[in-house]
Amino acid sequence: MTEPNNKYVLTFTCAERAGIVHAVTGLLLTHHGNIRELKQHDDQRSGTYFLRIEFEISSSEGNDLDIADLESNLKDLAEEHEASWGLRPAGQKKRVLIMVSKFGHCLHDLLFRSRIGELPVEIAAVVSNHPDHRQQVEWNGIPFFHVPVTAATKPEAEDKLMELVDRFDVDLVVLARYMQILSDDLTRKLSGRAINIHHSFLPSFKGAKPYHQAFERGVKTVGATAHYVNSELDEGPIITQKVQEVDHSYEPEHLVAAGRDTECKALSDAVRWHCEDRVFLDGSRTVVLR
Repeated sequence: MTEPNNKYVLTFTCAERAGIVHAVTGLLLTHHGNIRELKQHDDQRSGTYFLRIEFEISSSEGNDLDIADLESNLKDLAEEHEASWGLRPAGQKKRVLIMVSKFGHCLHDLLFRSRIGELPVEIAAVVSNHPDHRQQVEWNGIPFFHVPVTAATKPEAEDKLMELVDRFDVDLVVLARYMQILSDDLTRKLSGRAINIHHSFLPSFKGAKPYHQAFERGVKTVGATAHYVNSELDEGPIITQKVQEVDHSYEPEHLVAAGRDTECKALSDAVRWHCEDRVFLDGSRTVVLR
């Protein structure tokens, strides 16, 4: 059987042109690569081509596995096509830092999915501007950091966050109902590696108790949007959205419960797809090869 460390994920993004798949897959073949999954998308509007390949390299025929040689050849191919690319072992967990405020449903959902192996992540730390979730987080064996935020201390709090990101070698920051607005400087530092979740009523129902506002308007769906963080509040590139139908029988508390479910599912899907290298930024949009 092929050893687990012989399995890899390759991502390749460049301007669309003929022969890209042939060139990439042909190179993998010369290195005895056996393709297990290939997903691609040619964006006609932007003229950009997106490619994700899962493959394994078999040494059963006496072929020496030299990943450095493959990487060198991929680098040359990427330069030829002016492409951005990445190669990493399949199944390699990415290190995640979770940020949360008082609402803990998304945090607890991520902790559970991580613990049972449903998400390819290692939760390195949890940061909160409230102490409420310390016991649950530490019960999971994860460091918890209470970092209060006020208007006066916000710069220091964000410096502390980045210090933790660097200390724990974090790949992805997840805002799991973290109810603080990040500064433009921080969003630039975390560009492409920070995911937020919000209810899809935005911007229709802003402010306090959005589900109660929705109840008064008689909404017929509730939903949630997971997106990358940028300097525009809740308007970063969308990764996924979930929707659930409701009706007149739903009281405000029922809408809140339905909303929690959609938020958890949307956020966990976004985290999983990002950590599996399935999400590509395409301007203000994303391409998700799943």
